[in-house]
Amino acid sequence: MRAIVIRAPRDIRVEEVPDPVVRRPTDAVVRLVGSCVCGSDLWAYRGVARTAPGQRMGHEFVGVVEETGSEVARLRPGDFVIAPFAWSDGVCEHCREGLHTSCPQGGFWGDEGSDGGQGEAVRVPFADATLVPLPPELAGERKLLPGLLALSDVLSTGHHAAVSAQVRPGATVAVVGDGAVGLCGVLAARRLGAERVLLLGHHEQRVGVARAFGATDVISVRGEAAVAAVRDLTGGRGAHAVLEAVGTARSLGTALAIARDGGAVGCVGVPYGGNAGVDLRRMFDHNIALRGGIAPVRAYIPELLPDVLSGALDPGPVFDRTVPLAEVPDGYQAMDDRSALKVRITF
Repeated sequence: MRAIVIRAPRDIRVEEVPDPVVRRPTDAVVRLVGSCVCGSDLWAYRGVARTAPGQRMGHEFVGVVEETGSEVARLRPGDFVIAPFAWSDGVCEHCREGLHTSCPQGGFWGDEGSDGGQGEAVRVPFADATLVPLPPELAGERKLLPGLLALSDVLSTGHHAAVSAQVRPGATVAVVGDGAVGLCGVLAARRLGAERVLLLGHHEQRVGVARAFGATDVISVRGEAAVAAVRDLTGGRGAHAVLEAVGTARSLGTALAIARDGGAVGCVGVPYGGNAGVDLRRMFDHNIALRGGIAPVRAYIPELLPDVLSGALDPGPVFDRTVPLAEVPDGYQAMDDRSALKVRITF
């Protein structure tokens, strides 16, 4: 089959790889219907995150079960499913507590030695616990496909940021970052009842999506100017909840600086560049909480899925370019040069 691999920084290729097969009784093989490129994939593309030559890429997908192992009881061939970006056994203490990304037996698509989510098929360990089945009639609903695909990562991660930042009805929320996760954070904050949502971003097209998602204010400056703008818009107090969706020291520093006394920061941007943005003295003096991390997407999909199916949540507009598998290298370049926000892959 064909899959996307990385050979070196900025060297993304479509290559022939072995077809996935059931190796363990709890495995399933899923034939992909949709996938995409994530902003976090760009860290590997740019050479910031270390990868091995030939490593598979991608971690977001929906598809149809093609084959199951002998111990798979909840799924059967032909089922339409969403895969969270990590697999987990569903029975360990962490999984039972809803923290599937800490499962000792779990792992992440695209890690060295595992299948990636940007390919024609994937072997899924612990299929019963990992995959979320969908109504079979949705497999042909192309209109819903972008929203369902977003559940595998960016929508659920935006929700994790909002939950971690303790977004509540009537709150003022600030979102640092206008990528797909930040934009989905706007959706999540409004869903949880935020009265006002301030987006810190400056890309015109993304700002338009943010406003459509419910952002009430847009701050297009950076650094100290952005901090001053948030303070000005909030009567000098700052935001009750801040969603940090970038992952740099600068973005985290901004997030902490614009949180009001007693507020919280939900940090979900994959961190690169050290932790210089953590001002412990400010956190201590102003009772600011810092939470977040890798989103336990498997715990969130069942909660968010009904709103996606009903149309109450439509994250689909974060996908602004669609390419076939053969053109995925061009999709990486487009996201890297910011001519595309998020690239969806069709099969």
